[in-house]
Amino acid sequence: MNERLDMNILTRNNVHIEGESGPVMLYAHGFGCNQNMWSRVTPAFANTHRQVLFDYVGSGKSDLSAFDPLRYASLDGYAQDVIEVCEALNLRRGVTFIGHSVSSSIGLLASIARPELFERLVLIAPSPCFMNMPPDYAGGFERQDLEDLVSLMDQNYIGWANYLAPVVAGGADAATVSSELSDSFCSTDPVVARVFAQATFFADNRADLPKVSRPSLILQHRVDALAPLAVGDYLHANLKGSTLEVLDVVGHCAHMSRPDLVVSAIQRYLHSPAAD
Repeated sequence: MNERLDMNILTRNNVHIEGESGPVMLYAHGFGCNQNMWSRVTPAFANTHRQVLFDYVGSGKSDLSAFDPLRYASLDGYAQDVIEVCEALNLRRGVTFIGHSVSSSIGLLASIARPELFERLVLIAPSPCFMNMPPDYAGGFERQDLEDLVSLMDQNYIGWANYLAPVVAGGADAATVSSELSDSFCSTDPVVARVFAQATFFADNRADLPKVSRPSLILQHRVDALAPLAVGDYLHANLKGSTLEVLDVVGHCAHMSRPDLVVSAIQRYLHSPAAD
């Protein structure tokens, strides 16, 4: 890439870098979210890592004019964002990818396309498919449930955001997280959110799992309405070189509700022999 194109991508995806040296950690937010959701995790690695944060096109403070509904109609378009951010920063290898929810699948796709970029992946509340696919897979939702959720977006976007936020936050003591999520959902352009929602909730990346060559840490939540424990077990069984850890968390956003547990799990993983 030339320098002007690199700068365009860094502006397009609202890229921010914390730290000037050390191994690179690249954080990828979930659907309806933005890079600010990592603010409770990044301080723990401030003295040891160079941390890269970004917003997918259409999310956060990215350049909305760059949104292409065809490109972003599938998760491959978001995986291309990840790869292009790495290329714009001249990151060639050794990246630790940390993705939440749908970004776990996006990171897996990016690692399949460009395995040399990534040292390892940390997958927080991942799900390769949110839909139940009997008799072999329980993703947590019937297709009609997801169609109804997307239909609610079309009918009452603010109502949809206010409904989904507490479901994602989970737990009776998650009001702050729920409010933060609701604000993020509501600040996202409804047209963009609709495209991302369709790509997220109706994706089925189970067939991609055997193609992943990089090791991964799967951080599953003990009670998660969006990604039940069976999903973590399925990923662990189908991702070569994976490590599964179940966090004692209610909800879908441990990096926001219990960042201490997420930080400790990542630190253990980074220092484990299997991750070296």
